[in-house]
Amino acid sequence: MKYLVALAFLAIIGSLGSALFFMMRDGQDGKPKTSNMARALAFRVGFSILLFVCVLVAWKLGWIHPTGIPVGR
Repeated sequence: MKYLVALAFLAIIGSLGSALFFMMRDGQDGKPKTSNMARALAFRVGFSILLFVCVLVAWKLGWIHPTGIPVGR
């Protein structure tokens, strides 16, 4: 599960980086803007939702357990 979460975070960061790249590159030299930046941001949203759903399913199946501050403190 740790590897899946780490891979999802890398995909989210990579998608943000590619969106930044397309944002800085598109529109220069009189070329029309493309939808690459929007597509990269849409993938980021999809990866984030997928990560949330995977963590929720893992919690429901008992693979991970919450470890917050105890109630008595």
